[in-house]
Amino acid sequence: MTIQLLFVCLGNICRSPSAENIMNHLLQSRQLADQITCDSAGTSSYHIGSAPDRRMAQAARAEGITLAGQARQLQAADLENFDWILAMDDDNYRDILRLDPDGRFHHKVRKICDFCRHHTDKEVPDPYYGGEAGFKYVIDLLLDACEGFLEFLLQESASSSV
Repeated sequence: MTIQLLFVCLGNICRSPSAENIMNHLLQSRQLADQITCDSAGTSSYHIGSAPDRRMAQAARAEGITLAGQARQLQAADLENFDWILAMDDDNYRDILRLDPDGRFHHKVRKICDFCRHHTDKEVPDPYYGGEAGFKYVIDLLLDACEGFLEFLLQESASSSV
């Protein structure tokens, strides 16, 4: 069975497509791409159809990661269709939960920074209005968080197959 991950930020052009493509990079390097699939979405409709932000793509490229995809808006059906929904910050987390007023899917929704192993951030900062250093920091933070989340998934998978 394939595990389906959805990364969510506000506009789906900086943080969530970075997390999606970082996770895909990690999955390919560990030969796990056939077991886990990734997508991303934004809670707003600001950038529907847009490619990832060029400054974000440049920061990712410096780490050997290519950002692909087109921005889309989060839909209520996503909560049912994905196994894990990973929010970039508290606002995104609350916006995701608002799409599930009955709480049926709350157990699937987590904040990606909960899985950081080295950074102490509780949220992934939005680099959109900042400079180059902010984009680089977000890539570093998401590499840490995605590696931690992948380890969590692998441990969960190992314990459930025993």
